[in-house]
Amino acid sequence: MRDKIILLGCGFVADLYMLSLAAMEGIEVVGAHDRDAARLERFCTSWGIVPQPSIEALLSASPGALVLNLTNPESHFETTRACLLAGHPVYSEKPLAMTLEDAQALHALAADKQLALASAPCSALGEAAQTLGHALRAGLAGTPRAIYAELDDGFIPQAAYDKWRSDTGAPWPAEDEFRVGCTLEHAGYYLTWLISWFGPVRRVVAASAETIPPADKGGGGPYAPDVSVAVLYFENGPVTRLTCSIVAPHDHGIRIVGDRGVLSCKAAWDNEAKVRFARRLTLRRRLMEHPFPSRVKLPGPTHPKVKRWGAAAMNFMLGPAEVLAAAREGRPCRLSNDFALHLTEVTLAIQNAREGAAVDMVTRCAPMEPMPWAT
Repeated sequence: MRDKIILLGCGFVADLYMLSLAAMEGIEVVGAHDRDAARLERFCTSWGIVPQPSIEALLSASPGALVLNLTNPESHFETTRACLLAGHPVYSEKPLAMTLEDAQALHALAADKQLALASAPCSALGEAAQTLGHALRAGLAGTPRAIYAELDDGFIPQAAYDKWRSDTGAPWPAEDEFRVGCTLEHAGYYLTWLISWFGPVRRVVAASAETIPPADKGGGGPYAPDVSVAVLYFENGPVTRLTCSIVAPHDHGIRIVGDRGVLSCKAAWDNEAKVRFARRLTLRRRLMEHPFPSRVKLPGPTHPKVKRWGAAAMNFMLGPAEVLAAAREGRPCRLSNDFALHLTEVTLAIQNAREGAAVDMVTRCAPMEPMPWAT
């Protein structure tokens, strides 16, 4: 029997989910809706999906199916709320909501309805993140003392983003991206890894700023900060510095500094990115990390992979598949409701810290159980 999902929103990212779905087994898309009728028709015709003319029709046609909420971020609260009220579990694209209060309301509603409420990104379930987690648990680098994580995308306002199109022709939503901001859009790619390994963040000390004038982003606005720098203090983990920007030169690397050396990975958006370990040594009285780091690998097969698309090689369906598998197997979901809420709170604290702020987190979640192939 195949698991059933329905898509709410058929824009740019929806094609990435469909490309990922081709690598998965046992999952079927049984309907889709988009408020743009022409876009809905083109997407559904291309992928062979049944279109539905409204949210209500979409939800009523497939009772209890997992909803992939791929709508505009500012619509996430109202659309996810409608899905939960109709009795559907939800896997939402990031962010869960644009305010902590709205995210908490969704979390409470999901608890009341006993429904799953998960949030992207799901790369913490991917091979690179799981390999790093395995190395941390094994103590390969010793006790982790500090982590530097970067999610800098280059000077995006000068990129040819007006020419970026998905497989079915949907444009990259530049206005939404600039309005929502690179922190809400991208911080989760490393925050999920970190929270999965170490559990909850207790305090965020951060600063964010809009460094590029609105006129250089196409005019309009108001736009979100395009640079953020955060220091994260975990309840049970090392101090971490996380940067996000659409200004600084492209760098998606993470370095975990331990007593014995440094674990690293250079590509947050690649499930198969190489994980390396550089042991620390002294050479002619000079302390240094080994210039030729060793490759760290898991012993066996991991998860279905997808081909590179643009800057990413991520299986976007790992998250929905985990939600479906947890429900089918009657076990806790690795991408739990608490995980989604805590991720949202931490991300918003970084985004909203204009000119500097220290914020104690009020939400908590457990660390993530490793995938069976990474234990």
